Amino acid sequence: RYFRWWYKKTRIEKKSAFIDLLCAVPLQQIYGCPLGGIGGGTITRGWRGEFCRWQLNPGLYHYETVIANQFTVCLRCKGQTVYQQVLSVERPSTLQGWNWGFCGHYAFYHALYPRAWMVYELPGQNVVLTCRQVSPVIPHDYKDSSLPVGVFIWEVENGRDEEVEVSIMFSMQNGMGAKDDRSGGHWNEPFAFEKEGERVAGVLLHHCKHVNPFTLAISAREKPGTGVTHLTAFNPMGSGREVWQDLLQDGKLDSPDGKSKLTEKGEVTAAAVCASCKVPAHGHRMLELALAWDMPCVHFGSKEKLHLRRYTRFFGSGGDAAPALSHYALIHCGEWERKIEAWQKPILEDSQLPSWYKSALFNELYFVMDGGTIWVELPPDCCAEDLQGPAGNGLSHLLPVLREYGRFAYLEGQEYRMYNTYDVHFYASFALVMLWPKLQISLQYDIAVTVFNEDVQLRQYLMCGQTAQVKLKNVVPHDIGDPGDEPWQRVNAYLMHDTASWKDLNLKFVLQVYRDYYLTQDSVYLRDMWPACQTVMESELKFDTDNDGLIENGGFADQTYDAWVVNGASAYCGGLWLAAVCMMCKMAEVLGDTEVQQKYRGILSKGKEAFERMLWNGKYYNYDSSGTETSSSIMSDQCAGQWFLGACGLGQGEYEVFPKSHVISALKTIFEKNVMSFAGGTMGAVNGMRPDGVPDTSSLQSDEVWIGVVYTLAATMIQEGLVEEGFRTAEGCYRTVWERLGMAFQTPEAYREKKVYRSLAYMRPLSIWSMQLALEHRAGRTPAASQPPQVPIHP
Repeated sequence: RYFRWWYKKTRIEKKSAFIDLLCAVPLQQIYGCPLGGIGGGTITRGWRGEFCRWQLNPGLYHYETVIANQFTVCLRCKGQTVYQQVLSVERPSTLQGWNWGFCGHYAFYHALYPRAWMVYELPGQNVVLTCRQVSPVIPHDYKDSSLPVGVFIWEVENGRDEEVEVSIMFSMQNGMGAKDDRSGGHWNEPFAFEKEGERVAGVLLHHCKHVNPFTLAISAREKPGTGVTHLTAFNPMGSGREVWQDLLQDGKLDSPDGKSKLTEKGEVTAAAVCASCKVPAHGHRMLELALAWDMPCVHFGSKEKLHLRRYTRFFGSGGDAAPALSHYALIHCGEWERKIEAWQKPILEDSQLPSWYKSALFNELYFVMDGGTIWVELPPDCCAEDLQGPAGNGLSHLLPVLREYGRFAYLEGQEYRMYNTYDVHFYASFALVMLWPKLQISLQYDIAVTVFNEDVQLRQYLMCGQTAQVKLKNVVPHDIGDPGDEPWQRVNAYLMHDTASWKDLNLKFVLQVYRDYYLTQDSVYLRDMWPACQTVMESELKFDTDNDGLIENGGFADQTYDAWVVNGASAYCGGLWLAAVCMMCKMAEVLGDTEVQQKYRGILSKGKEAFERMLWNGKYYNYDSSGTETSSSIMSDQCAGQWFLGACGLGQGEYEVFPKSHVISALKTIFEKNVMSFAGGTMGAVNGMRPDGVPDTSSLQSDEVWIGVVYTLAATMIQEGLVEEGFRTAEGCYRTVWERLGMAFQTPEAYREKKVYRSLAYMRPLSIWSMQLALEHRAGRTPAASQPPQVPIHP
């Protein structure tokens, strides 16, 4: 079934598959820190300095190293050029008139997202260059964090006994190295932008596609002692000798006036900007350059609606914002760095935290920006009825929230092209709610809207072959759509299973609603979400087929582990259910809804007893109650309910759901079996382990390690006082992904012991921020009061 569907989709309709199991993205161990803020597109540079991964069209990736995109240094002493070198180890077949092949022995790379450092010790020159790459990624900032820019601050250290003139040339091809670079009609032009006494100059590269046209801008900051010159156009497919000789002659470019001609079909064009300054003997100077891209108005694959990106609120949607963006970035970069350092410093200076954790915590954050992320404005004429659909839902602050903070979406993974995949976002959401809580609130409003609406179209699901509705009313969707279609308008791009019968989606909505309230104290949000919480819990109650207060799984893979069959009561879904029931009690208490509170207290009392009776085996909770050969497997994610309770200050005292001694015993068993008995304790926790210490191979996913799940397991351990075990568990994943497998800035969903991996660049590992929340709780830095204030249910 999948192959027939795949063939029709990719070969006949000429569209991309939402999950392409037959053409996976090959692993390239080249990636470094991406450039750009949230939702405006990203451009990733490799750790060798190349520009190699492009996501300007929302949700769509182009993997191409564009060889013309380079930094070149020119050194001059006493009026003579003494050294000129492309700062790249490559030796390409094009631009052979340039001096390539910088010796990698003299270059060093460091990344701590959203910044990266490249250090070049110029051999034989006694000059050291440090390029500091900065993107505007600033917690709780909803303006600058949306900007499609990156800044390169070049620190020049002159160890010579004489003055040296240093020039840094930044060259860039018009396009992304894709076919449409040669489609014709593209052109470049120089620009200068001055405001409040600050001047920036460079070149605009206009890429005039029919769909989603954009402009790239390369620029440098002019200031006393720093000159900026440019070359409007050159052929990046030729030898490049004229560019090289121009720079070699005097350390500057010719700076011709006027626009370039339009490219012919089959022709490619590029441009360059050069910043120059004199550095005294044993002195230090700084050159500042920037890259900006302006694709303000975007269509998704269906081309039905035009969407304006978030940054257009501040810089306009006319397609002419690149000069202003460049100027703003170069002038405000220092302020961005101060804010980034103030945010990161307390964690980096905490001697109790291991270095690998500090690296993982910040570097995994790349996916919020580089997860095919889109952040768009609501149309100005949009009204509540347009958003709510035919069902209506009484979300009183839906329109104000989305109007103020826009709509946010990111992919399940760069290879799994579904926006806001909700069973996975459940794990990743900690990064959003801790750093950009308004984006999490906005996302939740979008999900709440879909709860009350339905899509009555029928389709066949690929795993079971059954035909069912695309979206049922009163349930949470799997995702809000495919970037190749029309997200938000058509949800549930996932075709593998009919997720209306999944057991975890509704629960994960309820759990996030209370968690968001606990961390933000946003009582209006809680009140607005309360009807949706009641609705999805009522839908969920039908899965409690024997009325024992505990839901049952349906004998297929009906939850986020969508290839791992579960039958009857289960540790994972049953635990999430009890946690959600507990949070319904807590929310009802906060809102003064005594009727609902009593109802769910009764369910919780019955459900707790059933859960312990059916699943507790004296050491841990069984995978499920089916009595099959693998029902006694040790699931690494069996304490997911307790994890979320603990993150919300619940799970103890009046709100204890799982006995503390049972939780500790289960976590210690997981550590002994799933962690230490798997790969010598060096690769994190395998999803499923048999009691005899052999991985559960009953499904594709049971003998995988899911990095995002391991981080949440570690967070649970830390919450429960097993701090050393938590760090040991998570360290295995970091060492495996970032060091042994070379998967920096493309952390996959899963790997196996023998170096098999699945789904590069995935959402779930953002769950590492739940480890940070657990650590902050332990240190007494609870984001919310332990007893949130009472909120009347009616305004």
